Amino acid sequence: MIYAFIDAQNVYKGVQSDGWLLDWRKFRVYLRDKYRVEKAFIFIGYMSQYQDLYSLLQESGYILVFKPVVVYGAGEVKGNVDAELIVECWRREKEYSQAIIITGDGDFTPLVKILQDKDKFMRVIAPNRKYASSLLRKAVGSHITFMQEISQKVKRRKGLKR
Repeated sequence: MIYAFIDAQNVYKGVQSDGWLLDWRKFRVYLRDKYRVEKAFIFIGYMSQYQDLYSLLQESGYILVFKPVVVYGAGEVKGNVDAELIVECWRREKEYSQAIIITGDGDFTPLVKILQDKDKFMRVIAPNRKYASSLLRKAVGSHITFMQEISQKVKRRKGLKR
């Protein structure tokens, strides 16, 4: 059984910096068809005004794991989900045979190394080649896919809200 663990903010910001937006439904289908992902956990900051997005993600087959967000003085919003993703990945370790980690954040390098040591690591899917951590890239070697490579399959069409 293959599980995916997704850092939503890293994915969103990464593809956005490349000038496109992810169609989360298409991405879930891609994960199922390409990698046989049975469960896809998406770690995301919770803000009540995004309830429609959360509903869409659930309807698309994602399991949502929320983190309360922090709003800083300048209105900047942060919902760092790193710890939650690592803990959930570890907590469910006996349920899956392999894991896909979807982020470009180097903070996940130790998790990847542990998964590799236990023969549970399949690959990283990084949202952006330019900003993907060099530590993470070194740790995974050729077991990395950049979303630019699959953008035609998972890109949101212009004019759609999601």
